[in-house]
Amino acid sequence: MTDIDKATILSWLKAERLSVADLLDDLSDTEWETRSLCPEWTIGQVAAHITTSTRDTLFGTIRDVIKARGSWDRMNATVAIERAAKFSRTELIEQIRETAGSARRAPGAAVIDPLVDMLVHGQDIARPLGRARTMPMPQTVAALAHVVKSPFYGARKRFRDIKLVTTDADWTSGTGEAEIRGSAGDLLLIATGRTAGLAGITGSGAERVAAAL
Repeated sequence: MTDIDKATILSWLKAERLSVADLLDDLSDTEWETRSLCPEWTIGQVAAHITTSTRDTLFGTIRDVIKARGSWDRMNATVAIERAAKFSRTELIEQIRETAGSARRAPGAAVIDPLVDMLVHGQDIARPLGRARTMPMPQTVAALAHVVKSPFYGARKRFRDIKLVTTDADWTSGTGEAEIRGSAGDLLLIATGRTAGLAGITGSGAERVAAAL
């Protein structure tokens, strides 16, 4: 967890949700149906997934995990696809906006996890479309610092014995002899399992991290 207070994180989260909603509003119908960085989802289905964190309940999550035969990833994929089919594009974007300031989050999630979600999913949407989307630095560094320590994202195993160095912020993590260097945004994408961040990194640990993905 970061040492940043909850109110700051929630203000960052609200701004990021509203920014993603604006991005989605600007897409053409063809872009809405384009495959995202998440291979199982179109961009519209990513939008549907974004709406779930402020609407999930413990009972509903348990029910959906059981339906997905115990797989968290399969559950998330299925729920997003079902919501994308149920609601129109306009409805999904409005759902993001209407709960932009909500502190509600998925069962078991840390306060900062929804911000991680929004920063990364913003890139899941923008990058396949060739759209430049700036990742705000304090938010991105805070998200990265959380993800590399969290057991949820697989980053601890992915970066084992590798030192991370951001090239656009004063931040490092790890003490291994092998090293990877890159922007905080690219390192966050890699930390959350996105190969799209690999093109922006250098260092003696780059091949090992690429193989781990």
